[in-house]
Amino acid sequence: EETTALGIPCLTLRENTERPVTIEMGTNRLVGSNAGTIVQAYREVLEDFPLRKAGGEEKKPVPPKWDGRASERIWRILQTDFDLRVMNRKTGSGRH
Repeated sequence: EETTALGIPCLTLRENTERPVTIEMGTNRLVGSNAGTIVQAYREVLEDFPLRKAGGEEKKPVPPKWDGRASERIWRILQTDFDLRVMNRKTGSGRH
């Protein structure tokens, strides 16, 4: 997840991942455990990554809500919930 958010290529040296969205977004590749496959994927990343860093290729998008603003969204929800509780206490409705 972190490499996807930071725009850094990722090679997962397993046959599966608990974060398939990173594969779907094209920011992660499952390469398994075969040494030849790992080396080839590593070479491909080395060839491609300098182009992206230099602006030669557009940075891949990150999934929705992976924008580094989770704490702001959580704060808004907490504020809304707190405001509703205060309103309910003032009006006598809802649970206390």
